[in-house]
Amino acid sequence: MADQDIDELVEPQSQEIDSKYRLIILAAKRSKQLQRGARPRIEIDSTKHKPTRIALEEVIQGTVRFTITELDSAPASAG
Repeated sequence: MADQDIDELVEPQSQEIDSKYRLIILAAKRSKQLQRGARPRIEIDSTKHKPTRIALEEVIQGTVRFTITELDSAPASAG
């Protein structure tokens, strides 16, 4: 995994993830969940791997569900 470029991770493994930035955000949020006690969703030895590594692998394998919400396009009023 360390030898792979992040662009390679986004393309073939997960069609839902449209950018490397989304991949990183999802993995970071999932890592926080793991640090707070959530159980890994993949078969991995959590004593040998850090939560960030586990989270990234979960996202790549598609076990982390997410939705993309659109923000309002109208700018907030300054007044």
